[in-house]
This record gives sequence, structure tokens and C-alpha cells, in this order.
Amino acid sequence: MPFQRLVMLIFFLQPIAFGSWLPRIPDIQSRLGMGPADLAIALLGLPVGTLAALPFAGRLVSRIGGRATIIYGFVVFLAVVSLPAFTDSIAMLFVSLLVVGLALSTLELGLNVEADRAEKTTGLVIMSRCHGFWSLGIMVGSLLGVGAAALHLPANWSIAVTALLVLPLALATSVRLPRGDSVASATSHAPTAPFKLPSAALLGICAFTFGITMTEGAIADWSAVYLKDVLLASGATTGLGYSVFACLVATGRFGGDYMKSRFGAVAIARGCGCASLAGLLIVLLAPNTAVALFGFAAIGIGVSVGFPLAVTASASLTDRPAAASVAILTFIALGGFLVGPPLIGFVGEVWGLRIGLAILLVPLTASLLFTRMLTPRILEDRAEPDAEKAA
Repeated sequence: MPFQRLVMLIFFLQPIAFGSWLPRIPDIQSRLGMGPADLAIALLGLPVGTLAALPFAGRLVSRIGGRATIIYGFVVFLAVVSLPAFTDSIAMLFVSLLVVGLALSTLELGLNVEADRAEKTTGLVIMSRCHGFWSLGIMVGSLLGVGAAALHLPANWSIAVTALLVLPLALATSVRLPRGDSVASATSHAPTAPFKLPSAALLGICAFTFGITMTEGAIADWSAVYLKDVLLASGATTGLGYSVFACLVATGRFGGDYMKSRFGAVAIARGCGCASLAGLLIVLLAPNTAVALFGFAAIGIGVSVGFPLAVTASASLTDRPAAASVAILTFIALGGFLVGPPLIGFVGEVWGLRIGLAILLVPLTASLLFTRMLTPRILEDRAEPDAEKAA
């Protein structure tokens, strides 16, 4: 199988088990008797673990390469992904999600670095399609979670079985990735560069991504709860919001590479930004579940290409290795996952989840304003001086 197709298949397999957890969040909330604020605190574990791991994950990927990181990362991640569903207290839910975040961030960084290597090796633009397969995988996982909920299967064992089934497929695919020199071996004879703060170009790309990831995290954590508590959906229907969202994210990403080649990164980022704002307004004003699902679909299209565009843009900067730039982007951008879900939970505890989700209008508007940072000329102009200083 060609290199780029192997990478796409791995992107598809990685989130399936985690996706099966998302529709079961209302079940865990009910079982543990948590309100919106309690759930918000517990859900903080995932982004805290993700952010804590990224500084070390960037060094690990630079040293051993994306291929080895993916192989070992799959074993660890799929071993711990079902832990949150086995917990019996808010504290244990937080800790288990933190562990999942540690494993998840390392594995996903390896995936993004390997996708960038595939683009540079084959000369084909595949980053958006890779993330499209990731969205397709998490949609499949969420539908598995919806099906398990409809059959009244226990959340813990259904997620564990899903992870067990994915593991051999993931390993069989990962070991077929072509071997390549790690970043460390390729630069072993180069002088060690001193620590530098991220360039203005990289910070601008991160600012663009922040609102995108904040929205993605909010929809992942709160869409099922929103449909259940605000629109009074019941049973498996509560998980459909995220399934529809993930489906449209995948759809947008599959067409993202073509649209980028035809219209440019900035144009499609601005169009998608407007779609996400319109979709959020539909969700906030929705009188019933059907209308809300339409809004979640529009949000999915709106945020679909944001992170893939940012990964490609940051990896193209020349002031530091690609793995380091992607790690910094992921570290800062995932702050959206850290800030968004708990903020929505705390606001929702006082004024309701409609008002809680409404705060996403601000970061999405800011992301729309920062789309100009994806302009290639800006990236080149701001990266080259930093590269000259480092030399």
C-alpha cells in the first residue's frame, strides 16, 4: 500500500475507540450524579494531560521518529482509552482522562509529523484528507457508542471491546509504514540551537486555530448533554449531535486539499469560519433536536479544515524543525480544549447551556479575523528573519 494511504488508514483507526466514549458522557454524568460544573471539572483531565505531554512528546517524536511513536503510542493509548468509563468518582474521572490525554497527544503528534513526512516524500498534498479520515474514524466510533447506548450495553466494556478490536488492525498498519531517519538522526551533527520563543507567524497560526479547537472540544464534550438537557432528547438520540458534526467535519476535510489548491488557504478558511458562526447560531436558537442537528452539521463544515491548514502552515515555517513547530501549534491550540469545556460548564451551571455555548461566538469570530495568517507571503516574510538569526 502506498505511503500516503497507509497514513490515511492510521488516521482513520486512531480515534475510533475514543469516539465511542463521547456519546456515553451523559450516561457517566448520570451515573456519577454530576451537574454541568462538576462534569466540566472532570472533563478538564483530558486537555490537562494533553498539554502536559506535548513538550515531551515533541522531543520524543524528534528523537525516535513518527513511525515508532505511532506503533508504541497505539499500544498505550488503546490500553487506557476505556479507563474513564470504569471510574466511580469525579476525581477518578479527572485522573483517568488525564492519562488518556497523555497518551492521545503523543500519538496524534506522531500522526501529524508522519503525514507531513508523507507529503514531503510523495509530493502529494494529503494533510486535509488525513484529518478527514480522522473525522471519519471518530464518527464511526461515535456511531458505535450510539449503538451500544441503544442496546443498553455498559459503557465501560463496550469501549474496552472496541479498543481491543482496533489494536491489531492499528499495529498491522503501523508497522508497514516506511522506515525513515528520525529528526534527531538527521540533525545529529548540527549545533544545538538555543531556545527561542515562537515566531509571530507561528503565534498567529496558533491564534487562528484556538477558536477552532475550542469549538471542536465544546461540541465533543457538550453536544450530547445539550441535546439531553436543553432540547430534551433521550436515549441514543443524544449522541447524534456529535455524529452529525463529525460526519460533516470529515466531508469538509476530504474536499479540503482540492479546495485549498483551487482557492487558497485564506479563502476557504474564511468561508468555513462564516459557516461555523451560522451553524452555532442555529444550534443556539434551535427549537427542537432536528434543527439543532442541522446546526451541528454547519459547525462541522465550518471547523473542518482549520487544524489541517494550520498544521501545514506551521510545518512549513523554517525557523525550527517541523516536529517542534507542530508541537508548539498543538500545545497552544489545545488550550482551546482546556478553556472551552469547563468555561461552558461553569456558565451553563448559572445561566444554562444555551448561554454557555454562546460564548463560542467570541473565539470563532477571532479565528475568522486571524485567517490572514495563513497567507504564504506572511509565513515566508516572518519565518526567514528567524531562520537567519538561528544560523
